[in-house]
Amino acid sequence: MSDKRDTDALEPGLCRAEPLHQITYCSWAAAEVDDTVVARIVSKAQRMNRAHAVSGLLVWGGGMFFQWLEGPPEAVQQLMELIRRDPRHERLVILSESEEVRERMFPDWSMEPVAPGDIRPVLQDALASAKDAKSTASLCLMLAQFDAQGSSPGAQGV
Repeated sequence: MSDKRDTDALEPGLCRAEPLHQITYCSWAAAEVDDTVVARIVSKAQRMNRAHAVSGLLVWGGGMFFQWLEGPPEAVQQLMELIRRDPRHERLVILSESEEVRERMFPDWSMEPVAPGDIRPVLQDALASAKDAKSTASLCLMLAQFDAQGSSPGAQGV
């Protein structure tokens, strides 16, 4: 049996060329961050992420950011360094991080803004289609952290 992986058998959305780095985090927004600032962040992120093969989602509400980033390891790590230094983020907490050849959870979203009231169905849809244990664990952790913060009016109950 050959050690070479059969890349033709991979499902759409799997990263074939290199490992996919995934980070989920939450952070508290600086006092001056409002919907207008977040709209500018999302607009720039969509352009930059598309250029660097990074995908994910951003939840903004209740003075908090929740974000899922995935893409080539170097691109995601560089992006996280920018986020860590960004004064619009305070008390950044990494919820999960992994690197492996696996599925993209949000392959068509260069950076999709998701309203807090909509995050539960988005994450549950992703969870229902997750095919690997690390994706499942990351999604469960993000849901649990989001619920613990109580920042979503739609976050009560499953």
